[in-house]
Amino acid sequence: MIRNLFAFFNNLKIRWKMLVITLPLLVFPIFLLGGMIGYIATTEAYKGIIDASKADLDHMASFTLDLLDGHHRQFEVYREDKKKTVRQEMKTLVELAYTLINEQQHQYDLGNISLSEAQQSTRNSFKDVSIGSSGYLFAVTSKGELRVHPTREGENIISAKDKNGRLFIRELAERALNSKPGEVLYTIYPWRNETLGDKHPRNKIVAFRYYPQWDWIVAAGGYLDETYDDPEFEQQSLITLSQQIKSKKVGITGYVYCMTSDGVMTIHPDAEGQSLISEQDTTGHKFIAEMTEKKDGWIRYPWLNKGDKKARMKIVRYRYFAPWDWIIAVSSYEDEFYQAANNLKWRIAGYVLLLPILIGVVATLLLFLASKVMTDPIHKMITVIRRVKQGRLDEQVPVTSHDEIGELAISFNRMTRILKKNKELEATLAQQGKMASLGVLSSGVAHEINNPLGVILGYAGHLEKKITPEDPNYAFIHEIKRESKRCKKIVQNLLSYSRTPRPVLEPTDINRLLSQIIDFASNHSDLFKINVIENFSTDIPKISADMDQLRQVTINLLLNAASASAEGGEIRVATGLDGDQFVRIEFSDDGEGISEENLEKIFEPFFTTKTKGTGLGLAITKQIIEMHQGEIFIDSETGKGTTVVIRLPLTREEY
Repeated sequence: MIRNLFAFFNNLKIRWKMLVITLPLLVFPIFLLGGMIGYIATTEAYKGIIDASKADLDHMASFTLDLLDGHHRQFEVYREDKKKTVRQEMKTLVELAYTLINEQQHQYDLGNISLSEAQQSTRNSFKDVSIGSSGYLFAVTSKGELRVHPTREGENIISAKDKNGRLFIRELAERALNSKPGEVLYTIYPWRNETLGDKHPRNKIVAFRYYPQWDWIVAAGGYLDETYDDPEFEQQSLITLSQQIKSKKVGITGYVYCMTSDGVMTIHPDAEGQSLISEQDTTGHKFIAEMTEKKDGWIRYPWLNKGDKKARMKIVRYRYFAPWDWIIAVSSYEDEFYQAANNLKWRIAGYVLLLPILIGVVATLLLFLASKVMTDPIHKMITVIRRVKQGRLDEQVPVTSHDEIGELAISFNRMTRILKKNKELEATLAQQGKMASLGVLSSGVAHEINNPLGVILGYAGHLEKKITPEDPNYAFIHEIKRESKRCKKIVQNLLSYSRTPRPVLEPTDINRLLSQIIDFASNHSDLFKINVIENFSTDIPKISADMDQLRQVTINLLLNAASASAEGGEIRVATGLDGDQFVRIEFSDDGEGISEENLEKIFEPFFTTKTKGTGLGLAITKQIIEMHQGEIFIDSETGKGTTVVIRLPLTREEY
């Protein structure tokens, strides 16, 4: 029998002999190795999934902390901005009141009215002004006698004390007498107004200025909570934040919640506002109390949820948010972690059984093929793969056959084409994402800027009506109104950035426009110590352009150059003809320059190298120039300065 088997084996062809000898040696070790790998993979998968799930919980807790911190910082910035605005408004009221007194004094000096009539007219005007819901204008002498007041006119309050026992009127009078001419001072003190029904003292802010001719201290006062705070807005924002946090799901049934350090739920799907400090798990352990005590860490406890037949182990990652004294918790059931691991275990087992079979089949086929037929195409493919790995996605594997190697080459070529297309698509999507972010940012900017601009325009209009065109201040007020209106237009341009706004064209003298802009921009604080040099060509004809948009472009480029230049640096602005079709405008500085890697991304929206920049200036600048059918280039070298070149057509093409 052995002889017959030997004879049968001896009569087989070489490929079958190789198969009979090699296949068992290959398949059996693969089965053994596959089993070991399956066991190790399953174990590691369990560990990896649990670690990944815990990492997700930790990440979600960090994300929620960042969300709260961003909300907190946003309101701090909001309150500071509003505080500056209110102080400026109160200063404006004091200066308006001061101007009114000056006018009455002038009428008295002319003999048109008596001093008492002038002061009485001033009193009547002061009483018509209100600040917030209970603020007002008042005047007090340096001796403490109230000359103008809604309810206590004529009283001497030099010895009046605030709720901390400070003689605030005496202090106010001393500061006013020692103030510089034209200086507006501020003071804040706690005061409880019984007439308004105040149960507790509230901080009151007063802006004041001294008028020596009448010995009057002119003051505007109002409560901080009627000026700085916006409880309804803050409450609505907190509701929005709460909804955003509650919308975050953890696994299948997990969720995020927040509570105070004494266990009151501030954000929770179904227990908001309740105190759960005494809540116990199925073993009687007060897990909420433990979390409020430790404030940061991990906790596991058995929990019986409604609808469950038995308790399930719950894991919670909790972090502490100190500014609000909140504890943020991210919770999930552990069996939801294991479910994915169990599914993966059976999948690995199937692959462990299937893999040796597939390898055996492939090995059988490989033994029938000549090594040269197999290795040559593989070597060619490896060469191309290495080039693709280096980023050369245009490389293609030559297809020399229609077998498996040929099909693999075709699939690989198709994959490189898809990768190239996906790379282009990713760049497009990234740009669209920036544009979407720009829309959200524009709405916020418009809301926050238009309100103070409206106040500026209102007061500028009021002042414009009060003085004659011959007054030296009339030109300044007119300039304030014009630039404020231009700011409002810039905000509108920002809002319509994604819709590519068309410029409003009119014949424009480029040299004159640039000269006006440079003269105006030189008053900006960033350009105080920078020397701007003009070198304008005199043979430039007028071109069709939107002067407001080009003004925005020029100011933006000047401020960029100033921020990059050291104190005493130079900014050179030059104009000239570029051939017979374009006007050339150059902005050059000797600042720090732009690195080569940043130069390629300098026109992308939201890309910025400034610590406080938004990354929109050059993006909007490029868009404006392109809407004028022009071109913009930047040439820069680190440490040697930057040159921005703008080319605008002498005649536009209509599409």
